[in-house]
Amino acid sequence: MSTVVRLPLGRRGPRVEPLAAVRQATVRAGGRALLDAVDLEARAGEVLAVVGPNGAGKTTLLSVLAGDLSPDAGAATVAGRPADQWRTVELARRRAVLPQQNPLSFPFTVGEVVAMGRAPWRGTESQDRDEEIVAAVLAETDVAELAGRRYPTLSGGEQARVALARVLAQDTELLLLDEPTASLDLRHQEDVLRLVGARAASGAGVVLVLHDLTLAAAFADRIAVLDEGKLAAVGPPDQVCTAELLSEVYRCAVEIVSHPGSGKPIVLPRRD
Repeated sequence: MSTVVRLPLGRRGPRVEPLAAVRQATVRAGGRALLDAVDLEARAGEVLAVVGPNGAGKTTLLSVLAGDLSPDAGAATVAGRPADQWRTVELARRRAVLPQQNPLSFPFTVGEVVAMGRAPWRGTESQDRDEEIVAAVLAETDVAELAGRRYPTLSGGEQARVALARVLAQDTELLLLDEPTASLDLRHQEDVLRLVGARAASGAGVVLVLHDLTLAAAFADRIAVLDEGKLAAVGPPDQVCTAELLSEVYRCAVEIVSHPGSGKPIVLPRRD
């Protein structure tokens, strides 16, 4: 899709500096644009879901927002400063990143893995809260009873929740989460998204990549839709989740119905 559909925000307030932003960000690899002139920002107090088909550029966008990947053109900022001007430890105190895969073959315990999230705060006053924060996030992610287990012995879903706990232990103002619900059962999908929503409600910014459009519509304040590296639409779920837009982006006919309780959009493939 060649043009971005700019939709009004679901809620407006005083303009503040975004926690992270990309401006006309372009990333090229293998003769193609993985990102193509994308403008997007992560805001405090908001959950922003990034959706799109496989290969649309979602993970690339998350990496640029995190400052882990420099765009070939355009700019990326974290807390108003060019992302490549932050020292590594400073960046780690500003944003925490959950990648799609969390390989760890060494036999660390769950408690040790989660405590690794506190590494950026070593030597600071915040280090005094390490045990308190680790205990809290173990409980929040429902893995406290696994604290003494060896990480490689866990199921995929358990490992995913431990990885999220490590990211939460980092205690940053911005969370960047790549498919945090991919390995989780129904209950834990809901729990994780409620948890990150609570983080946003307390003032953090959350950007998460999701494949489940219905989950995105249920929990996000805004949804950004990527299509072949371009930003096809960004705005509140009820305005982004239209059958016309999503059918075009996903090359698959969909229909939208309302959840009987919340009224939020439910996205279904059309099966005539």
